[in-house]
Amino acid sequence: MEIASKTIPVGASRLVTFRPAAGEDDALLLQLYGSMREEELALTNWDAAQREAFLRMQLDAQQTHYRKYYPGGEHLAILADGEAIGRLYVAVTDREVRILDITILPAHRNAGIGTPVVKELMDEAEVLDKPLTIYVEANNPSLRLFERLGFVKAGENGYSFLMEWRPEAEKRGIEHG
Repeated sequence: MEIASKTIPVGASRLVTFRPAAGEDDALLLQLYGSMREEELALTNWDAAQREAFLRMQLDAQQTHYRKYYPGGEHLAILADGEAIGRLYVAVTDREVRILDITILPAHRNAGIGTPVVKELMDEAEVLDKPLTIYVEANNPSLRLFERLGFVKAGENGYSFLMEWRPEAEKRGIEHG
């Protein structure tokens, strides 16, 4: 994938760039992961230390899973005007381009960053002539983003939908599902 070397304009004055996630991003990655589990953690009686221990354990398990099943995947930090504000994990397999994860800090969500990043991935999937896929939890607000960009439900796994965008269908104007 070429996404790591891209600079994507966002709006009139912001630029999004990427760099490989590194040890310096541990706090950011934990914050991002925690932001996706806030509602769930609110249902517990855990104190801050218990919540952090749980989040670290779950994040480590997620990272181990991604590295085991997608060893060639790119783990990137998303930067807006040089500030690390998110993560993008993406892997190219024989059959697809899989977005393993895209998460942006809550303070930067709904600021027009996710759409151009996903569109760039769509462009790269089109060049590779492969579908672009991502699992999205049914209650995740980003599901609407993927539907708006032409992704369709291609499968289900528990509470998650496998969303898929096919470049050849877009070229021919064919709907699939």
